[in-house]
Amino acid sequence: MMKFNFDGPPGDDAAVDTSVECQRQLLPLLREIVQAAVAAGWSEEDVLLGFVELAWDLYEKRRNDL
Repeated sequence: MMKFNFDGPPGDDAAVDTSVECQRQLLPLLREIVQAAVAAGWSEEDVLLGFVELAWDLYEKRRNDL
């Protein structure tokens, strides 16, 4: 089981701060997943596109729940 230790969200600053913090905290995890998939023979491009599609689906579902 993976354990995630996220820092708290950024304060009331601009949305850019949220984006920067998401990248800082998620990038190492995503890189590790991509490296493991590539080592198993997956296409790096396919894995990255899969992340994009998954993130977009999650975003769209959240919008529909509002």
